[in-house]
Amino acid sequence: MEETKTLQEEYSPTDAKREKVRRVAVAMIDDFPEHPFKVKDDEEMEKLKDSISLYGVLTPVVARRCENGRYELISGHRRKYACKALGIEFMPAIVREMSREEAVIAMVDSNLQREHILPSEKAFAYKMKLEALKCQGKRTDLTSAPLVQKLGDGTSRSSIGNENGESGEQIRRYIRLTELVPELLELVDDDRMAFRPAVEISYLTEDEQRDLVETVDSEDCTPSLSQACRMKKLSQEGKLDMDAIFAIMTEEKANQKEKIKIPAERLDRFFERGTPQAEIEKVIIAALEDYYARIRQRRANRDTR
Repeated sequence: MEETKTLQEEYSPTDAKREKVRRVAVAMIDDFPEHPFKVKDDEEMEKLKDSISLYGVLTPVVARRCENGRYELISGHRRKYACKALGIEFMPAIVREMSREEAVIAMVDSNLQREHILPSEKAFAYKMKLEALKCQGKRTDLTSAPLVQKLGDGTSRSSIGNENGESGEQIRRYIRLTELVPELLELVDDDRMAFRPAVEISYLTEDEQRDLVETVDSEDCTPSLSQACRMKKLSQEGKLDMDAIFAIMTEEKANQKEKIKIPAERLDRFFERGTPQAEIEKVIIAALEDYYARIRQRRANRDTR
């Protein structure tokens, strides 16, 4: 229902009066080429189907007419999916005259209003919009900048970021994700690999990424930012192979080291409230060393008898 709500806000009844709403055959409407946003047959889709079954399609989809006489969908992919699933043959549509670049920008902007968007969806959407802006003569240094650059608000990176509440550098990072092999990108979508390490991993060659996938699967681990940066550096030096990847990925991380926890209430009678953690550890280690020194001395005395 979320897409319907968003588009109802975007296209008010006043807009509908200005633009003619047509009754278009669902079979004549094609999905937008390389549409980056997934249409899932999930619980939300079931709610949308129920709504359309009861009330019909309340908000027209937006499409443009193609040279072959068919229509290319710009916004409303979930509604079209629901109509096909329900066997509905016609749906209301607003048909707009748009260039390819204008259609890409409109498609991306309308779908970025969703509440839940996967990193991969943002990545390919931002890339498509960047390329469309490039065709319109805009600057496009989003993927090549090695460091954060001081760019004016008029650049593509800044303008896309400003429109979506992101920094220009963050837009560049998202677009880097499109360089990941599908298996690694899926790890990012599933929240199994963090965003920043994934950006660094995107600089590895495809073969190196495949080797990393194999190690991730066999060792059930994903790279930290530090590990990702080291692999990126070795890759740039031409020194990253399967052995190097395995060595880096199987080293013990600080957050994986086994820890011993002692309830605070068991230490209260030995330390004043507010004693620094480092001081507590120092005293405990000193007490243990003294304890084991006494044990060793007792054993030595017993052996000399």
